[in-house]
Amino acid sequence: MKVHERIDALRREMEKEGIDIYIVPTADYHHSEYVGEYFKVRQFLTGFTGSAGTAVITKDKAGLWTDGRYFIQADRQLSGSGICLYRMGEPGVDTIEEFVESELPRKGVIGFDGRTVGIKDGRIYEEIARKKEGRLEYSYDLGGRVWTERPEMPKAKAFRLDVKYAGEPAASKLDRIRKKMMEKGVDVHIISSLDDVAWALNIRGGDVAYCPLVLSYAVIWTDHVDLYADRGKFSEDILQEFAENNIRVLPYGQIYEDVRGISGKPVILLDPERTSYALYKDIPENVKIVEEQNPSVLMKSEKNDVEAENIRKAHLKDGIAHTRFMYWLKKNIGKIPMTEISASDKLEEFRAELEGYLGASFAPISAFADHGAVIHYSATEETDVKLEKGKLFLTDTGGHYWEGTTDITRTVALGEVSRKEKEHFTLTARAMLRLANTVFLHGCTGANLDCIAREIFWKEKLNFNHGTGHGVGYLTNVHEAPINFRWKEGNYPVQPLEKNMVISDEPGIYIEDSHGIRLENLLLVQEDEKNEYGQFMRFEILTYVPIDLDALLPEMMTAEEREMLNEYHRKVYELIGPHLNEEERVWLKECTRPV
Repeated sequence: MKVHERIDALRREMEKEGIDIYIVPTADYHHSEYVGEYFKVRQFLTGFTGSAGTAVITKDKAGLWTDGRYFIQADRQLSGSGICLYRMGEPGVDTIEEFVESELPRKGVIGFDGRTVGIKDGRIYEEIARKKEGRLEYSYDLGGRVWTERPEMPKAKAFRLDVKYAGEPAASKLDRIRKKMMEKGVDVHIISSLDDVAWALNIRGGDVAYCPLVLSYAVIWTDHVDLYADRGKFSEDILQEFAENNIRVLPYGQIYEDVRGISGKPVILLDPERTSYALYKDIPENVKIVEEQNPSVLMKSEKNDVEAENIRKAHLKDGIAHTRFMYWLKKNIGKIPMTEISASDKLEEFRAELEGYLGASFAPISAFADHGAVIHYSATEETDVKLEKGKLFLTDTGGHYWEGTTDITRTVALGEVSRKEKEHFTLTARAMLRLANTVFLHGCTGANLDCIAREIFWKEKLNFNHGTGHGVGYLTNVHEAPINFRWKEGNYPVQPLEKNMVISDEPGIYIEDSHGIRLENLLLVQEDEKNEYGQFMRFEILTYVPIDLDALLPEMMTAEEREMLNEYHRKVYELIGPHLNEEERVWLKECTRPV
């Protein structure tokens, strides 16, 4: 079935159910950033493969909304489909809500699968329907009806994260959560977000691509936990530990029935940003609900000292693999055949050789020349191109290790590149280094600091259309709330940076049809000096891989910036050099030379 045939089939299902507008977000039942194959309904319907986007279908119109990371990709993939691209945040572009309100007829019906839509969005659609004297219909998965060859629900086995990696037993984490529940005066806490469940119970799995998580819900009571998941995914050892912690395992889909059956007068805590509209609506009307962020969101963002030390080990391993890859790339370009995909596979091969490597932490970005301008480019058999000398090559990749999660972007020159590309590369390196070396007072958020990196571009009347950094989880989600570097106001939490939080530092520049450049290191938030002005904070750089001097113009840098680079490269050689062979080490010495 072609895209327009799928949309036509969806419209027939809409007509059957009396639905005027049907909304399909990119979401599973837990509002995960990345979703398993079973949940890729929006991708199936539209053909757009990006990880973020919402399709809205009316009787005669079809639109897809996505953000700046995917404008170029979506424009290409939607071409000829009949689906209109709406560039979110751009001047003059209707929001989803504006479009739905304008298109919904009087007494019309808005439809969606309520398990895949969050509480906030559900309420917005409620209000739109009320204005038009219409209603919502959130019990139908119409996209699933059309997708006749839909994959099965995942059945990967779960595994336990030992305390030597987690740094804290599950019993202690549950105690901390229950203390927060008591402070808020609640009796029951419903957790839908997979990373929060995984963190609280020290379990991991394989149900979501690139995110080692288990499809599950957890309902924490004052004396026990109900875990809604496929029991067959857990070993006897894990089930025994569950029993010791008063955790009982119930069928995955049973949570909706059990929530509808809640009786008495309990007070329930749930996170409106991380709970589905359907689950929320199933709670009886007489039950009091406290809507606040899951306590575990902040708890898991502040890594403990065991996790922090493990994370350093993971990044050392990753630095070794990526430096070896960079050497291989530089030495073999033009000598052996290589493409975007084969080069990406080679990097994965270097990682796989390392002890404790569990797999990629997100879909790798391997982008040559103008493909680098597509911020979240994903090479396919159709787009895969040969790597050749004379252009830049960008890789944004990461790995999960027992010791933690990595995320690194490097852009390298394959042979000699243009002056303009070097200028843009140098701007990017300067921005990344300046942010990494920032000292700030405790209480600052990422919004306070984002401009330290971005100002470098703004002075040249340039910008990049994504945040400068995101929080990173420990063997969970590579993009972890609640911290980020993001100057623009939006639906983002305002969370001060605390000790042992991990955040990325990844400015970039993207010139359509020419080149894209991004450089990314991960940073660990640390305490610095405390004096009469307060507690000062700093960043510890976790990622140690060379910044390609072949693409750099040192004369564009200040003396302070050159010193930052030289100090960084000194440490790269000190940490990575001993783990390389002699030939690789000689090369590393040269490419970390002072400038």
